[in-house]
Amino acid sequence: MQVSIVKAIFNWRILVTFFLGISSGIPLLVTGSTLQAWMTDEKVDLAVIGMFSLVGLPYTVKFLWSPFLDRYVPPFFSRRRGWMLIFQVLLMLAIGAFYLVRPAESPWIIAFLAVLVSFFSASQDVVVDAYRRELLKDEELGLGSSLAVNGYRTGMLISGAFALFLADRISWNYVYVLLAASLLIGIITTCFSPNPEGQIIPPQSLRDAVIEPFIDYFKRKGAFEILAFILLYKIGDIMAANMTIPFILKIGFTKTDLAVIAQTFGIFATIAGSLIGGILMIRIGLHNALWIFGILQAISTLSFSTLASIGAYYSILVSTITFENLTSGMGVSAYTAFMASLCNKRFTATQYALLSSLMGVPRVIVSSPTGYLAEYLGWNYFFIFCTLAAIPGLIFLFRYRTWQEKSYPLKSEISQVTQIP
Repeated sequence: MQVSIVKAIFNWRILVTFFLGISSGIPLLVTGSTLQAWMTDEKVDLAVIGMFSLVGLPYTVKFLWSPFLDRYVPPFFSRRRGWMLIFQVLLMLAIGAFYLVRPAESPWIIAFLAVLVSFFSASQDVVVDAYRRELLKDEELGLGSSLAVNGYRTGMLISGAFALFLADRISWNYVYVLLAASLLIGIITTCFSPNPEGQIIPPQSLRDAVIEPFIDYFKRKGAFEILAFILLYKIGDIMAANMTIPFILKIGFTKTDLAVIAQTFGIFATIAGSLIGGILMIRIGLHNALWIFGILQAISTLSFSTLASIGAYYSILVSTITFENLTSGMGVSAYTAFMASLCNKRFTATQYALLSSLMGVPRVIVSSPTGYLAEYLGWNYFFIFCTLAAIPGLIFLFRYRTWQEKSYPLKSEISQVTQIP
């Protein structure tokens, strides 16, 4: 077993997903908290800093231009690797351009560069997600997705904590030069990464690239059930996580406790959970993983109710946070692998971009009333409520076998296949 697991992890296809995850994670904080820290150092007005959150809009609407990336093939490498290299080079240039300006003197230029970085970064995410689905075999999706998520978090550490560490020692302008240079990780990986196996024929027109991904998805059995499952699977976990920090502080723990336990133990537990989840999926399969990890997520949410009843015991907080982040990481690895498994390889960029956008809906909408719920129900019953909220998503898994039944191919797919010599 150990030999096969080691071979699975150090498979070049799997390692490519990790390094591309780093490349995708680096730009996120370049225009987020790291840029906010630089602007704060430069004494930029707080109202202006707050407005800069809008530069992240391309991440939310990236599905709008994903059909373009499905339809057109660059004249070098392949459809996915060509676009990845283009956006990685553009990201390096856009991030490097921050060296030439200062936020206090040129806030509008900074805003323009930040929007460019966000657009190129969101576009890179679309292509990397599509490439991962096309590159990996079905049985590798779980482990590949977990390593991609961990790579993404590693990239965020580079452009977040490491960038802030450097900014105390060198000029912010030079920090951004180094962040631009860190994109070489993605460029080198793209240049040496393999092409997906088999012949994947892109849509023959931009119209097909826009319309056929929807037709392809909705002709599958249980299409609307799957959308409901994506919305509900992690809803209890998300609701509880939104109130975790206020809960820890309210029941008597200090901000130091929060920093040490939630922000340190929690991060490493999440990374470990996603890696363990990916490895387990090789053994137990995606269906069983969704069941087991979903149940564990619900139990970990319920453990906060126990903490609320017992009170501020340090050892119980450590075990609760570790367990919750571990199971959350496992759940995310299965969740992302499931969404990737739904995508037709002809339209992977568009379909995955749409599904991943849908995945973010609970985080934005359902999380908003959690503070009112916690006040009304009290901490104990609030976490019980969040645990019960996980049940509808799990119930949908009884329909999993139906979802996996093959659907009829599109007419365009049939005609194109018959034209292949």
